[in-house]
Amino acid sequence: MRVMNKGRMSGYMSEKRPPVGCLSGKFLKENKNRFRCMVEIDGVETLCYIASSCRLDNFVSLTGKEVLLKPTTGRAVNAKYTVCGLKYKRSYILLNTSFANRAVENSIKSRRFAFIGAREDYQREHTIDGYKTDLYLPSSKTIIEVKSVISTAEQAQFGTVHSDRFLRQLADIEVLIEAGYNARLFIVSLNPYTKAIELPSGNALACAIDRCKTIGLQINAFSCRIAADGEVFIHQQIPIYE
Repeated sequence: MRVMNKGRMSGYMSEKRPPVGCLSGKFLKENKNRFRCMVEIDGVETLCYIASSCRLDNFVSLTGKEVLLKPTTGRAVNAKYTVCGLKYKRSYILLNTSFANRAVENSIKSRRFAFIGAREDYQREHTIDGYKTDLYLPSSKTIIEVKSVISTAEQAQFGTVHSDRFLRQLADIEVLIEAGYNARLFIVSLNPYTKAIELPSGNALACAIDRCKTIGLQINAFSCRIAADGEVFIHQQIPIYE
């Protein structure tokens, strides 16, 4: 396989206790109803919320494992706690895909992202001709689309679940690049121990990505972690394999 970029490596952070504002439980099962699961908390079987539209057991084994929980926010959710992470080695695999966006936003002003240029004036969810960006850098007309990966593999495969929405987004990005915008795809592994990302091949997603790359789409990959204060940050930049 060909390496697109090598990335920068750094050490892992040890998590000896749950981060601030979190608690631990034992995962029992995913319910048939989407977004619901059962977790044992202090010996009590408790209904909890999962902030994922896909069944998590498609990506990681959870039954009987220690999971990280946060108090649920939002009146529409009738579950006291939300499952947000899986205990893994000395840290956690995050299970809420929105954490990828939060990690990038929390880290984007750091030196780690100096390679993308000026970013002090970044905008979140800025809309351009009907396409809503994850992040937008107006000074360089740069669109940033953030996607996540949940996997225990050291070399995690990106795009294993078909997404019509992502294909539509790539079609919009292709049009915007041709209109003079710059574009970057940030692939964020929610596992801090992921060492590389493998791009898809031989399917519609691979073709859509290749079309965008041909006209200028830049792709970067990262892993993220949850810190002791409960916030999520980019852990390191990692290589991409085609």
